[in-house]
Amino acid sequence: MKKVIFMTVLMVFGLALFSGCAPMMHTWPDQERDAENKMVIIQEKIGDGLKTGALTPDQSQMFLTRLKSIRIDYAELRDKIVYREEWDSLHGRLDALGEDINRAHSRTTRIEEPRSGDTIVRLQRRIDDGRISGRLPRSEEREFQARLDSIRREYLRITEGDRPATYEERADISRRLDSLAMDIDRFR
Repeated sequence: MKKVIFMTVLMVFGLALFSGCAPMMHTWPDQERDAENKMVIIQEKIGDGLKTGALTPDQSQMFLTRLKSIRIDYAELRDKIVYREEWDSLHGRLDALGEDINRAHSRTTRIEEPRSGDTIVRLQRRIDDGRISGRLPRSEEREFQARLDSIRREYLRITEGDRPATYEERADISRRLDSLAMDIDRFR
C-alpha cells in the first residue's frame, strides 16, 4: 500500500515538474500591443524622415518594405497560440528596423509636432500604471484599453500600404487620443 502511494506521489510530482519545465504556448496580448506600438512609431519615423528630407525616397521605400514584411508576420502571430520566442523574434526585427531608421535620420533643427505614435505609447503606459497601482477600476481599465486598441489599430490601418495619413485622419486620431487622455486624467 505504501509503495502504491509513494509511486502515485512520485508520478504526480514528475508530471508537475515536467509540465512546469515545458515551454508555454498561449496568446500574448501585451506582446501584440507592444508590437503595434513599435510599428506605429516606425511608420511615423519613416514618414517624418521623408517629409524632412532626412530619408531619401529609396531609403523610405526600403524601410517600408521591411515594415510590411514584419506586419505580415505580425498578422500571422496575432490572436494565435504561439511560443513567446516567436514574439521575441518579431520584436527583435522591429527594434533592428527602428535602429536602422534612427541611424539613417540626420539631425534636423525643426521643432516637431507631437506624434500620435508617441501619444499612443504614453497612454498605454498610463493605463498599465493605473492597472498595476489599482488607481483604475477594472471596468474603466478595460474600457480605456479597448479604446486605445481601437485607435491604435485604426492608425495602423490608415498608414498601412505606404500611404501617409491625411490631415483629417490625423486630426481624428489626435482628437480621440486627447479625449482618452482626459478620461484617464480623471483617475489620477
